[in-house]
Amino acid sequence: MEPYTARALKVRKNNSLKDFVAVAGPLGVTHFLVFSKPSSSINFKLFRLPGGPTLTFKVMQYSLIKDVVSSLKRHRMHEQQFTHHPLLVLSNFGLQQIQVKLMASMFQNMFPSINVHRVNLNSIKRCLLVSYDTETQLLDFRHYSVKVVPVGMSKGLKKLLQEKFPNMSRLEDISELLVKDINLSESEAEQDGTHNVLELPQAYAGRGNMKAQQSAVRLTEIGPRMTLQLIKVEEGLAQGNVLYHSFIHKMEEEVKEILARKEAKLKLKAERRQKQEADVERKRRQREAHRFLAAYYYPPKDWRYGAVLCKLERFLFNCNLYGGIFFVTCISLNRYLGIVYPLWVHGRLQTRHAQVLSVGTGLLPAR
Repeated sequence: MEPYTARALKVRKNNSLKDFVAVAGPLGVTHFLVFSKPSSSINFKLFRLPGGPTLTFKVMQYSLIKDVVSSLKRHRMHEQQFTHHPLLVLSNFGLQQIQVKLMASMFQNMFPSINVHRVNLNSIKRCLLVSYDTETQLLDFRHYSVKVVPVGMSKGLKKLLQEKFPNMSRLEDISELLVKDINLSESEAEQDGTHNVLELPQAYAGRGNMKAQQSAVRLTEIGPRMTLQLIKVEEGLAQGNVLYHSFIHKMEEEVKEILARKEAKLKLKAERRQKQEADVERKRRQREAHRFLAAYYYPPKDWRYGAVLCKLERFLFNCNLYGGIFFVTCISLNRYLGIVYPLWVHGRLQTRHAQVLSVGTGLLPAR
């Protein structure tokens, strides 16, 4: 999948799929490839973001890169091969079944599209072959390194083109180096033939690979390799309806019952969400009613409602504060006179006195 992969991604044990989906959009992630290993088998899930579908495979057989490379006599794998995405080749995906079409679409969307008339051949260093077996319904993944070498020349001439000096101690003349064994090929190219020899439409990296030159395309497997079996196809991110299942085939009545239960569950979820939104709106209105007091106490006390409201708020705040203090003082004075001088107060304090004092305590802070 290189170079379009999150190689430096750091994962914690408490991370869930929702955490990765939340950051996938800003980072431009389009697919998730998730491997899991339960007790019975190894599973592989392929997610298409942001809305699915989800393909679930069972890994029947696999070989790691180190196992494939160790079995080769001469491997061809280096970092420069992974600076460009591989060439995707799909085999036997022309069937009309919905699961086959979805698999082909998912694999094609995993890699950037190419224009065969404008593509730079030097950017094609690897090849990914995905083959579908219609009888066993298994998928075979193979990953190859691409090498292009010129054909129709002797081994000695190839060494000269590659800046390798051959051993000429057994030759009588330098012409033997160019003429001898001209029809023979290296042990590596003994299988070259019409199936892999072509005329290059443009120059390719490597000495002798010129435009309109006959060259052989050689593939060397670099791994990994996998044999997969499609288990099911789901809508959404592993939470939608099952579009296809290789083992479970439900009747129409069972499908309708499942859909009815799901609709009821979604309806209940919508009602809960509506109630939560109503509670949030109610709390927002309560905060709105106290926004002036909150704005006064909220640091750094930056008033954002204008000078008029600022003066009005301070005026009302001071009137309420000092008016309450004066009013409580008058009540305390009245209680003191009633307890210490009960006979003197009796008949002297009238209702109009209380009214005047109340109005006075309200006007006094306003001055």
